[in-house]
Formats: sequence, C-alpha cells, structure tokens
Amino acid sequence: MKKFLSCLLALLMTASLLTGCGQQKTDDNNGGDVAEPALADGTYTADFNTDSSMFHANETCDGKGVLTVKDGQMTIHVSLASTSIVNLFPGLKEDAQKDGAVLLQPTKDTVTYPDGLTETVNGFDIPVPALDTEFDVALIGKKGVWYDHKVSVSNPVLKEDDGDDAAAIALADGTYTIEVGFEGGSGKSHVLTPCTLKVENGAATATIVWSSQKYDYMLVDGQRYDVLTTEGGSTFEIPVRALDTPLTVIGDTTAMSTPHEIEYTLTFDSTTVVEAAQ
Repeated sequence: MKKFLSCLLALLMTASLLTGCGQQKTDDNNGGDVAEPALADGTYTADFNTDSSMFHANETCDGKGVLTVKDGQMTIHVSLASTSIVNLFPGLKEDAQKDGAVLLQPTKDTVTYPDGLTETVNGFDIPVPALDTEFDVALIGKKGVWYDHKVSVSNPVLKEDDGDDAAAIALADGTYTIEVGFEGGSGKSHVLTPCTLKVENGAATATIVWSSQKYDYMLVDGQRYDVLTTEGGSTFEIPVRALDTPLTVIGDTTAMSTPHEIEYTLTFDSTTVVEAAQ
C-alpha cells in the first residue's frame, strides 16, 4: 500500500509540473500574438536614418523624408544631398548586380537653401518593410561601384495638410477662372491672370500661362512639369493644394545664355473664383 501511495503521489506531482509548464507556454504565446498596430494609410514625415555620412537626406530636409502608406505598403521619398548617387536597390549589392534586378530610378528634386539658392538633386522612392528596424539598401554612384548600407525609418508624423485638402479647395468639381497673385523674378516675365482652375474629385489643377515663351519646365513641391505649348506664352498645368495660400514654384527660363531656375510665388485668390461658361 505504501508503495502504491508513493507512486500515486509521484504521478500527481509530475502532472502538476507539466500543467504549470503548459500554462506558462500558453501565456507566452498569448503575449507574442499581440501585433503592433499598422500605420494607417496616409502621408507622413519620418526620420530617414543611415549608417553613412555620404548617404543621407538633403540638409534642407532636416534628416526626414515623406512616408506614404497605401494599402498597408510603405514607401519613403528621400531627397538626397546631390546627384552623385544614381541608383538604389532594396537589398544587398550582390543581388543588385544580378540579371533581372530592378533598380530604383531617381527623381529630380529641387531643394531651396536658407539663402534662397536652389539646387536640383536626386530623390528616390524607397520601399520600407518595417518601421524602427534596419534594412538593407545598396547604392551605386557615378563611378559605377556598388556599396551596401543599412537604413531605417522612424518617428512618422501625419502631415498636417493631409486632412485639409478638401477644405482648402472648397469648390465643387468643375472649371473656374481665378485671379493669380504673382511675386518674384526680375519683373520681365509674369503669369497671365485670371487663369483656369479645374477641380476634379476634389483635386485642383491650374493652367498657368506665362507672358514669355522661354519657360521650358516648372517645379512644384519638387515635382517637374514640362511645358505643354509655347504658343501665346509658355503654358503649364500644375496642382493647387490650397487657395489663398502662397505657393512657391520654380520656373526654368531659357531667355538667357544659359537656362536659369528662378523662384516665384503664386497665390490663388478665392474671392475671385468664377465658374467658367460651359
């Protein structure tokens, strides 16, 4: 009987230990199943961190890029310091050099320094697999040599104007005329006013006509817009995010011996909006 009781007690103790271990494992698993909330779709500013002083955001960007989240996929646009970096690759340099590797192509971004000087630099749209986690990005410069780097993206902040566009363009879809305030340049050229403003799905596009035929492209928010026609003046279509708010643009003029990018300010006066005749 004593032997039987001893065996029974041993079995009970073993079962208790196994139950305790099982409960601990379940608790650990439950804790691990709690996923961090995904970043909501939208446009953010975010820190762009790298392991190199030769590969970083332009000084005018304060170490930041524009992070876009769409359908849960993240991409950060970064304006670099110059045009020296000609391609990026989301991965390692050995994979970047394989047949079929898809390289990231540069955009031409215009940055404005505190002294008013503007410069065209290369920018890139870089896929971001996760926030606050280092990932591999390879780069190649003008000398044709690939380098491996580690980057990370952190501290996303929703852009303040993300939710303001609808209010900023408080116009129903349609075509309008609107007076345009103009500043900048030497005074030899100006934009014709009023201009045509087209609103579609809440987004506004202005048709800008210059008094000169010598403008070949404009830059708005770092994006380039090529001339549509020079008949009757250089004509462009550019986005307008808000009325009554000064919009800084760059116009490239070929009127001089060499092309020059000149900064101007346009302001679209909401009190002058008139629906265009159909």
